[in-house]
Amino acid sequence: MAEEPAEARRARGQALLEVTREDLELFGGDELEERIAQLEFEIARVRAQIDRKHSSRAAADALFTRRD
Repeated sequence: MAEEPAEARRARGQALLEVTREDLELFGGDELEERIAQLEFEIARVRAQIDRKHSSRAAADALFTRRD
């Protein structure tokens, strides 16, 4: 049996690029409000990840900083 070709892996951020290219004229008002809510949720999720990364970095810096 022949193997099916694997799906091409999308590059990081590709989904976001696709979303930004959608024609907003096709959406109704309620759909646009829902889209905004989803984007705001995603922004909060990204900010939380940034905070975690900064905290991890600060902890690592504190651990490995030379104290004289």
